[in-house]
Amino acid sequence: MEVTRENAGASDVLRRVPELSLNSYIEGSQNDRHRFIDNFFSGLKDYGFIVLKDHPIPDALLNNAYALLEELFALKNEQKMKYALKENGFQRGYTPFGTEHAKDSPVMDLKEFWHVGRDLPEGHRYASIYPKNVWPTEIPEFQAIMAKIFRALDDTGKIMLEALTFPLELERDYFSKMMGEGNSILRLLHYPPVPEGVDPRCVRAAAHEDINLITILVAATASGLQLKDRDGKWLPVESDPNSLIVDAGDMLARLTNDVIPSTTHRVVNPDDGTNGHRYSMPMFIHPNPDAMLTCLPSCTGAGAKYPPISSQDFLYQRLREIGLMK
Repeated sequence: MEVTRENAGASDVLRRVPELSLNSYIEGSQNDRHRFIDNFFSGLKDYGFIVLKDHPIPDALLNNAYALLEELFALKNEQKMKYALKENGFQRGYTPFGTEHAKDSPVMDLKEFWHVGRDLPEGHRYASIYPKNVWPTEIPEFQAIMAKIFRALDDTGKIMLEALTFPLELERDYFSKMMGEGNSILRLLHYPPVPEGVDPRCVRAAAHEDINLITILVAATASGLQLKDRDGKWLPVESDPNSLIVDAGDMLARLTNDVIPSTTHRVVNPDDGTNGHRYSMPMFIHPNPDAMLTCLPSCTGAGAKYPPISSQDFLYQRLREIGLMK
């Protein structure tokens, strides 16, 4: 993992995004589990990011998914545009290059992406809220592989949030009830080579915070991800291939009254002369639409900073702010 030094001083301490073994929580001893919980909680508070090693998602599945991403975004533009569903806020299917921007940013990000969400049976209470998935007919195996990735990351999200219930003094099933039928989104991202003559203010992903509870990012195919640590410094986030990178989003920040702050991060343009393609797969873990984002009792402190709001209203508010919904 890439690190940066603290301000020069006697200790000359290295700052490092914590790396944790998820299997130590899933299969470890009681002491292993307690150590994981403490390090996960402190990692989110101190950095906003942690890196998960030894997770249960097979490398072969992740490698297969990344190969399909390359195939997907190599399709001709007119083929991809068949799956661009602007009317639902691009919550499913294809979002064209240069559509999304960070909140309050005057310029668009240099990326295109594809959204996969939760499949619901006909007549489900959220069927009228969650758009149906769309799948590229040009890549027959795409649906099966991405649906499997979605389920695997969704299950991992439940484990991660369960670990937070202990320090937050919640019932163990608090988050599983909240996200069990949640509007979580798997975003399949492509950052193409930066075009010549592009507005110099444009970057692959401008500084922003995620909307959701937590994000689980499968380590990208190229560098560029940076987090803004609690000291205001930009820290590169690098990890081994197929590690999972977890960060805290705005919904978790509201619930915890900023005990766990939302993490500012960005993806910078390549500066090593390569200017190649970059692919990544973040899974945005969302609650169900009825869930209320209300300050948790253990986090009230001197008083709640944010008024209660439903997760659905908050999601739509943020989608409008980043240009995906009017």
